[in-house]
Amino acid sequence: MGAALRGAVRGECPRCAAPTMFAGCFPGGWVRFASKCGSCGLNYDRFNVGDGPAAFLTLIIGTIITGLAIWFDLSADPPFWVHVILWVPLTVVMVLGGLRIAKGLLLIVEYHRDAREAGGRDPEA
Repeated sequence: MGAALRGAVRGECPRCAAPTMFAGCFPGGWVRFASKCGSCGLNYDRFNVGDGPAAFLTLIIGTIITGLAIWFDLSADPPFWVHVILWVPLTVVMVLGGLRIAKGLLLIVEYHRDAREAGGRDPEA
């Protein structure tokens, strides 16, 4: 799992380890897969990552941020604007970073497990 996590963090192709998994930079390319690997030609469109990582990250990161915000409010009693400048950017960074890693990890695991749609055929075959 360590190699898969490293590959997900770096955005590496699961076949050739070239950093070509994601489409590019902000705004949308940071978490959107490229259509295929620019190095070996692996078709990323055949993998069905779906919205699972986004749903889990929303729950996990929302829980963490809410707990930290409540703790900070009870211990320091800051004005509202401090909460806004603290928690909004932190939430955005955690969601985008976490989503990129989670989606990349799921694609790598699907590739290594040779996962396919149920009842479907492989489009690369």
